[in-house]
Amino acid sequence: MERIAEEEWEARLNGVKIDRSELNKVVMNYLFIEGYQEAAIKFAEESRLETPLDLRALADRTECRVAIQNGDVQLAIEKANEIDPLILDHNSQLFFHLQQQKLIELIRQNKIDAAIDFAQNELAPRGEENPQFLPELERVMALLAFENPRDSPLASFLDAAQRHQTASELNAAILASQCQSHAPSLPGLLAMLGWSQAQLSERCSFPHLNLSTGELLPDSEMERDDSQILSANNM
Repeated sequence: MERIAEEEWEARLNGVKIDRSELNKVVMNYLFIEGYQEAAIKFAEESRLETPLDLRALADRTECRVAIQNGDVQLAIEKANEIDPLILDHNSQLFFHLQQQKLIELIRQNKIDAAIDFAQNELAPRGEENPQFLPELERVMALLAFENPRDSPLASFLDAAQRHQTASELNAAILASQCQSHAPSLPGLLAMLGWSQAQLSERCSFPHLNLSTGELLPDSEMERDDSQILSANNM
């Protein structure tokens, strides 16, 4: 199998001409679609790109995202209803996940009695109406069985990534209601890069790009970094 040294590989990479403006558009596309208003405006100024025209809609989506990331799910629900009351009416799974996030926030705050009441009065009836939601609800409720939920096998529900996932789901629903694309191109490009590296590694040995750090890794560390190929597609 052919082995390509790091110096040669870097030289090949540097020989590929990529239009900087196109890269900037990919980044702007991600910031705008995902609802990062301040970052989008600042990046547009620094890269001399045109600021997205629909700043009001972006601001609304940003408010929803920030509310959820701060743990204020009710504020996000109210804002979503202001944008379009039909968003939650027509998406039972999204509404369930928002209500479930409320439950998670109560558990995060150690409000156990309130969490149990909320689960029984708000989530359990929805689980009965939609049995497909029950397994997920049961997993979240299982957090209450642990004295310290953050040390439990289900602690990932309490991570910031869980808030991000819920915020992204709401953001995508808002975009869909406005007939806008809700899938930024950047995660797909990263997933394609990971797949391409995996395919190429079957033919030759070469330094590959760590998708988390941007560093070139020796081929011997390829397997250790394989999980990034999958995680990139879930960004």
